[in-house]
Amino acid sequence: MNIPELRLKVKEIAERLNTRELYTILLIIAVGAGSFGLGRLSKLEEARIPIRIEQTIAPQTASALSSVNGQQLLGKSSPASGAKPLAEGGKVVASRGGSRYHFPWCSGAQRISETNKVWFDSVEEARKAGYTPANNCKGLK
Repeated sequence: MNIPELRLKVKEIAERLNTRELYTILLIIAVGAGSFGLGRLSKLEEARIPIRIEQTIAPQTASALSSVNGQQLLGKSSPASGAKPLAEGGKVVASRGGSRYHFPWCSGAQRISETNKVWFDSVEEARKAGYTPANNCKGLK
């Protein structure tokens, strides 16, 4: 069977069916295809691994800061957790030899060695000390 013969056969069948029957058949096919697609989509959703957010530092540990040579440093985290400690909320850090201050989670702050870090309780304190906000640290103004 070639294409012109197939075309004639389809045209014959279409002429025998009235429009209402044709729409009903198309509707049944569309509902079936949609149901199949939704079933596949729901299976994909079930297979996804949910995102879990875990607190790596206990609230008591995060707020416990130690003072070394008049400089505030964050307490060490347990080596088993593998997490870097974050400063208490609202803290900013700068380098002794630098001119910019950062949030502790910014890449610039992570490049500062622990011995050169200067911690401030607020942005205002860092500005009073002569530091300006880092450009690549989002949220600093």
